[in-house]
Amino acid sequence: MRKRKLLAALGCVLLLSTTLPVGTTVAQGSPQVVAEAADAAFELQDGDRVVFVGNSLFENELPYGYLEYALTTRWPHRNVTYRNIGWSGDTVWGEARSYISSPSTYDLLIEQLTKAEPTIVFIAYGANEALEGEAGLPHFKQGLNQLLDKVDQLGAKAILLSPVPVIAAGTTENLKERNAMLELYAAAIAKTASERGLRFIDVFKPLLERRKHATLSDNGYHLNENGYYHLAATLEQGLGLAPRTNESVRLNVSKHAVEATGPAKVLDAGKDSGIIKFSIDEAFLPLPLPEQEGATANNARVFRISGLKRGKYTLSTDNFQMITASANEWNEGIEIPLGASFSQASQLREKIVKKNELFFHQYRPLNRTYIVGFRSHEQGRHAKGLEELSVIITWLEGQIARDRVPASKVYQLTRTR
Repeated sequence: MRKRKLLAALGCVLLLSTTLPVGTTVAQGSPQVVAEAADAAFELQDGDRVVFVGNSLFENELPYGYLEYALTTRWPHRNVTYRNIGWSGDTVWGEARSYISSPSTYDLLIEQLTKAEPTIVFIAYGANEALEGEAGLPHFKQGLNQLLDKVDQLGAKAILLSPVPVIAAGTTENLKERNAMLELYAAAIAKTASERGLRFIDVFKPLLERRKHATLSDNGYHLNENGYYHLAATLEQGLGLAPRTNESVRLNVSKHAVEATGPAKVLDAGKDSGIIKFSIDEAFLPLPLPEQEGATANNARVFRISGLKRGKYTLSTDNFQMITASANEWNEGIEIPLGASFSQASQLREKIVKKNELFFHQYRPLNRTYIVGFRSHEQGRHAKGLEELSVIITWLEGQIARDRVPASKVYQLTRTR
């Protein structure tokens, strides 16, 4: 379980609430749930509340924020909020959510899910239950259906994920047996989804394939930062979302005009000044790269500019000279790093991580028994501090809503000689 520092978090409330301006409140609506086919195009709407519930797959993602980032940047202009109530070691029966005081583990799971007010619920269970082997399948399926019944009662839509594969488990034989059982439980989840007309996303096989080219885990069982980067991309693919490709920029310079294709828009054709200015408006931000060594992704865009007279031309943005190349080189195409977009993406992900950290302290407070449990007569005064965390969480959601919209970038191509 992650180390939690409640006192620091409560101190943060007093500091930030007096020094930070509260932005536009991101209101939580209750949109009407409309039945749809499991294979229909996935799309989030204004007022949606996305909740991640499951085992360590979701809890361990908290320091990275990739899953929320992947979804929130796909619809940057829509008011969608997120809550992660994943719990390490948990099962569909909520068995890991154990406290000395009431409620019971399963009741606590249902209570936390209900308080999150979901409209969309991503469910990731089966990894811990698979340790029970084939004999544990009936109990698992019973618990999964019971949980799905509750999601239905809340008027939300459920999306089921398969367990992720084990990357290393001592011997080759142990690895084979463990993954075979995980596949068995994944098949049971897929069947349940099919029977109930729900969306199922297989992350087991895609990650098993990606492990051949990337280090997804440090201990063989849990995903590392690189693993969650690839999980986010796999989730997008499983939802039927288009790949985050960096569409090429094409400019065709003629005697009378400059025509642009792709995401570019010509602002000044440069007939008098000899300078061509154009802007690029991204549909959504790129998926930020993991910081760990060996992480790779396509973080550049190709600029192709044809029709230029002979000479050297410099591309700049924000008064920063990016590259100088010949007319022939521009015609063939030059890769330009998406530095500004990735910088904005990294800052956005940092805010998502901070928001989720505060919510973690709020719904899983240190010394819960003393604050809201049967010994609350001793430390119950701190419950007010937990409630006040909502102010900071709401403020951060406002910042996230602002920063997830890609900033328009203006480029300038100048002939230098």
